[in-house]
Amino acid sequence: MLSEQSFGCIVHKINSNTIIFALIIDTMMINTIGILVNDRTYVKDPETSDLGKSIVEGAIDMIDEIGFEAFTFRKLAQRIGSTEASVYRYFESKHRLLIYLSCWYWRWLDYRMVLATTNIDSAEERLTRAINVVVKQVEKDSDFSHIDEVKLNQIIINESSKAYLNKHVDEENEGGFFLDYKGLVARMANIIQEINPDYKYPHMLVSTLIEGAHLQRFFAAHLPRLTNVIEGEDFVTDFCRQTIFKAIK
Repeated sequence: MLSEQSFGCIVHKINSNTIIFALIIDTMMINTIGILVNDRTYVKDPETSDLGKSIVEGAIDMIDEIGFEAFTFRKLAQRIGSTEASVYRYFESKHRLLIYLSCWYWRWLDYRMVLATTNIDSAEERLTRAINVVVKQVEKDSDFSHIDEVKLNQIIINESSKAYLNKHVDEENEGGFFLDYKGLVARMANIIQEINPDYKYPHMLVSTLIEGAHLQRFFAAHLPRLTNVIEGEDFVTDFCRQTIFKAIK
């Protein structure tokens, strides 16, 4: 673990687990952003090797392509030119891999939310920006070359509920597997309470916003009669923004 003194390292702490490292070497500044994921989600940290990164990259591609149910470690190994045993050296099951991907995604959104809301005095403007971060269509982030955030977003929309809608959720909750999602919700809930300290349901409102936005994106793509698709408009973001502000006023 790098200390604040290592290589002239400036450490910006986003929350207790997510850290941005800005390494300053001589007169050159090299920005290295690290998304740290709960080490209980993996056997070996995939970020520590090229094979591990290839496993994560290949998994995102395959799950987006064929779905979580059809996805197997054997198929993944064939895709990346490795062995099934090698994949198991990083993740004990595809369920744990899905949890890892979900944790990474929520921490990445948390990092983006901090960047979007830092040094903004108006709580209303910070909330608007936070809503945009969690609801707007995702774009590729060049800071993480082995992660396709657009495909990962589709996996979160289509598959992430499987990470917690299961019989082991209480045990996995005890293991801290959902702290990243909770932290993101809490960050937005705190902004809502700044705007209206008397509002009683900030966490409920934020989690409903996030899950509801995912459903509306899914409906728009597959079941459009269950939503209101408006061509040329980001109707999901507009709806979510209106819903949040009307609820808390």
